Amino acid sequence: MPALPSSAEKLLITDLLSRYQLEGTHGRPVTDLADNLTVYFGMSLIQILDVDESNQVLKCSVWYHYAWKDILLQWDPLEHDGVESIRVPSDKIWLPDIQLYNFADDRLHEQREALVIVNHEGQILWMPQAILRSSCAFNTKYFPFDLQTCHVKFGSWTYNGNKLNIDFVSNQSFDLSDFVFSNEWDIVENYARRTVKYYTCCKDAPFPDLTFTLTIKRKVAFYTFILLIPCALLSLLTLVIFWVPPESPAKLQLGMSVFVAFFFLLMVLADFTPRTAASIPLIGAYFCLSMIMITMSTVLACVAANMFFRGIRINKAPPWLRTLMIDWLSRVFCVHEKVQIPRYEQTGGATISWTTSNEQNGKLPEPEVKFVKLRLLDHETDSRMFAKQESFESCSWDSFSEKSSFLFKNNALLEEVRGIREVIQRHEAKKLAAGEKEKVVLEWRIISCVTDRLCFAVYIVINIVGLLVILFCM
Repeated sequence: MPALPSSAEKLLITDLLSRYQLEGTHGRPVTDLADNLTVYFGMSLIQILDVDESNQVLKCSVWYHYAWKDILLQWDPLEHDGVESIRVPSDKIWLPDIQLYNFADDRLHEQREALVIVNHEGQILWMPQAILRSSCAFNTKYFPFDLQTCHVKFGSWTYNGNKLNIDFVSNQSFDLSDFVFSNEWDIVENYARRTVKYYTCCKDAPFPDLTFTLTIKRKVAFYTFILLIPCALLSLLTLVIFWVPPESPAKLQLGMSVFVAFFFLLMVLADFTPRTAASIPLIGAYFCLSMIMITMSTVLACVAANMFFRGIRINKAPPWLRTLMIDWLSRVFCVHEKVQIPRYEQTGGATISWTTSNEQNGKLPEPEVKFVKLRLLDHETDSRMFAKQESFESCSWDSFSEKSSFLFKNNALLEEVRGIREVIQRHEAKKLAAGEKEKVVLEWRIISCVTDRLCFAVYIVINIVGLLVILFCM
């Protein structure tokens, strides 16, 4: 079968690659060793694939843009039927060793194979596709309202600036003409700069590099529903906890439920933040603060419930604590007027007898008059002289003794009156003891209520200050 004639382009490519194979692909395409070869470099950002805060890695899809001059790939178009440009495989010619300095990839090659465009003057254009995984220090302090700045640094890995210079192709930034907008991140700032650095290994040789900087801002729509709104609702429930009476069992149940909910949100937040972050997110600090306040309120509720059900076993509150909580803070938090402490006055220690101090005033003791009157009514005795107390107060003891001497001739009647008086005294003593115990319990209940209101006020102040700090920092 006769061979088909080849086109001028195929013949030209075969001729150029044959010549390149003789020269080799391991040295710079220059005629003099002292010549400086300039490589123009740029990148087109196609898509932000992933921002891994936990592993501190930025993953994005890019197009590299290389341009340089290769003297081994020059020809006269008139000698090759007017062919001015060809495409050759990239592994057949010399390529600059421009590498990503801050790579975070376990792959050997991050770019895909692409043909090299060569024109007749030896100008090379190479635009391979690549998936970059670069290291980036993420700061999640203001998560999810955070701004992240990542740097992507490129330069020759072995050639210094005297052998191979590197500069921008055109724009000193990422080319965003083909960028696919992300659902999670917005690009806020995009720029690049060229720097020259002298390393310790080669202090006399400059090493130029191109650093592309990308500042991105997180979209908060998704996190609003899974973090912010639940956080706001749980904060309202936390406020409700402080309004439940301290002795109520519902306070403990609600407090533990809100605590578990905040802990769950904290675990969700941990999935979006680095494990070894220098600073925790402010929203995480807010979650922890809310959990601390809920724990304090729950502990206080347990103490108040214990005082409410076992208050008879406790001692009186210290004077300084009563002064601080009951006399001062209870008025500040408007608790003093809602719960009044009963005041019990101790009765005098004088025994009721016929030789009491009231005899010196010429009057019968008031309890004795009532007891005698009651007993006389039971014996159907004429008690008209006891109809009014004022009658006893207006007469003297002598006149009253003459008129009622017959009442005390019976010793049994006197003994019964004294017995009744002793029963009444024991009842009054028990009443006073119960009143003192109730007063002690009520004091502790007021102290627990004031402390709960104090925690509520502290919680409100901390929330307001925290929100102001976050807004001011942002």
